[in-house]
Amino acid sequence: MPFLKYTLIRLALFAPLLVLFIYLQLGWLLAVLCAGMMSFAISYLFFQKQRDAATATLHERFSGKAKPLRSAGEVADADAEDRLVDENPDIAIRPDSRPKDS
Repeated sequence: MPFLKYTLIRLALFAPLLVLFIYLQLGWLLAVLCAGMMSFAISYLFFQKQRDAATATLHERFSGKAKPLRSAGEVADADAEDRLVDENPDIAIRPDSRPKDS
């Protein structure tokens, strides 16, 4: 969520600046470059707390320590498998062995 919040702040800075520079007839390329640089500078100077929170969120997500994201279908499948195993204690699951392909 902090990453989304920081991204929206940057977008909220970028869009009006882009409109302003297009209104000043700088041309599309120069307007995009100037709006991008100014929104970067403003967010870098004034939104450090939000930037740090977004960075921490990304670091946690990609560090390998975060829980894997699973879809609702994957969660339902895992729950069904867990129920099946709990109901049938005589079934042994060995995830390290795979059936051999013929």
